[in-house]
Amino acid sequence: MSRVLVTSALPYINGIKHLGNLVGSMLPADVYARFMRARGHEVAFVCATDEHGTPAELAAAAAGQEVAAYCAEQHEVQRAACEGFGLSFDVFGRSSSAQNRALTQHFAKTLEENGYIEERSERQVYSPQDGRFLPDRYVEGTCPNCGFERARGDQCDNCGKLLDPVDLIDPYSAISGSKDVELRETKHLYLLQSKLEPEVRAWVDAHPDWPQLTRSIAYKWLDEGLRDRAITRDLSWGIPVAYDGAVREGFEDKVFYVWFDAPIAYIAATQELDPEGWERWWRTDQGADETRYVQFMGKDNVAFHTVSFPATLLGSQEPWKTVDTLKSLNWLTWYGGKFSTSQNRGVFMDQALEIMPADAWRWYLMANAPESDDTAFTLEAFQAAVNKDLADVLGNLVNRVTRFASSRFDGVVPEGGQAGDTEEALFAEIDKRLPAYTEHLERMEFRKAFAELRAIWAAGNEYLQAAAPWTAFKEDKARAAASVRTGLNLIRLIAELSAPVIPFTAAAMLKIFGPDADQAWPEGRARDLLDRLEPGRAFEAPAVLFRKIEDDQLAEWAERFGAP
Repeated sequence: MSRVLVTSALPYINGIKHLGNLVGSMLPADVYARFMRARGHEVAFVCATDEHGTPAELAAAAAGQEVAAYCAEQHEVQRAACEGFGLSFDVFGRSSSAQNRALTQHFAKTLEENGYIEERSERQVYSPQDGRFLPDRYVEGTCPNCGFERARGDQCDNCGKLLDPVDLIDPYSAISGSKDVELRETKHLYLLQSKLEPEVRAWVDAHPDWPQLTRSIAYKWLDEGLRDRAITRDLSWGIPVAYDGAVREGFEDKVFYVWFDAPIAYIAATQELDPEGWERWWRTDQGADETRYVQFMGKDNVAFHTVSFPATLLGSQEPWKTVDTLKSLNWLTWYGGKFSTSQNRGVFMDQALEIMPADAWRWYLMANAPESDDTAFTLEAFQAAVNKDLADVLGNLVNRVTRFASSRFDGVVPEGGQAGDTEEALFAEIDKRLPAYTEHLERMEFRKAFAELRAIWAAGNEYLQAAAPWTAFKEDKARAAASVRTGLNLIRLIAELSAPVIPFTAAAMLKIFGPDADQAWPEGRARDLLDRLEPGRAFEAPAVLFRKIEDDQLAEWAERFGAP
């Protein structure tokens, strides 16, 4: 048993997340954390809402709320949605916590003492009409790279290029819409990433086993040369620029930049989870070198976690634990386009749970995870996965075995009979598939893993068809008993193997055999794994596990969610 620290990219506070956000970080992290727990490891699965920055202020203003109240409300909305999807966070904190405030100020002070932060004057967009400087998303205009006319001051949504507000052509205030903006002198703190580039590059070089997507993004930023980045903003909502309780002179109306404080919230949330023992997860001088740290995120977050956050940790010159494996994913698109709340395009987490159980979404998203490239979500493919994989293959297997066993063997695991050729063929298939499935999950190769799991489900149906206990029962009851007993054991095994991805269904399958059935990871030979239920043990056939999606439902959803 070892310690495994799992972090998911922090969901931003403004609004419920869509299916692409879910499969981009939180869901694969949950699958992996569940798998690691089942394997017997001590796991800390850490996440939090990312609550600072201009989007939070703008969203709160649009909602007519104070930003603190808005963030508190939205945190609960997101927590409930995550709970509905079975995301098994050990802690779901907030980047606005007292712990994160103290840690962020500590890192800034330490970095400055080490010579990696300096104060610079710069020209920044100012709006006389709004009476304030306009950081980041408070400025919109035309992208200088692609000509997109609604680019934000931090990034162009059309071409993806990172920007500064002063880069925009024909800028205007996102608050008032005023084009009467000008450049004025202001002061900010800069993290000198350029001075840390050799250390960051050496650190990236030391991780040759990272996924190719992760490494390519990291080296793209390094090869272009790390730029010094401002870590403060002219905002009122955020962590004050203060050291040891004293606000820095001249920075009374400024806060730390959201991308400086947000990753530090992983540590702060762990402090919330384990106030006395958090250092064993994060400080190598307190045993964290024995912890395996795995991060999950979409590709748009990779640069900040392979460059900026490591620069903060390395530049502190303190013994902080850095990530061992960073699992990055591509984007899930809505029929090849973007999910959009305002344009009624796509399914969001709360809507998804209104129309189908969480496990249906979990299975489809992870079996089709956007690992090697961007992946288009379509309702038609979702329907096919639910109807074929979950209803016809898994659900059909469980229903056929338990219904027949209930009616012919009085609801108990039958005794009698020996394993024959059909059982031996099943044992061989499981002995081939189970190690491959386990290895793929260990390596976080989710598509490959769940192809193996589906193959195990299919092998169960093939076995049942070949064994045909309903036919054998008429002439050889002992033969029928052996195949039914094997089938019931197979349901238990499949439940244990399926628990990381469809936990609610796995729990219902295990419940068939009583409250003492656990979800530990099965190890050993198939002939032993399929002979664990003692004869005479009572079981209870479950309700239908999955109902099929009908065509009229699909048509209704297509209209509701803006499918093309």
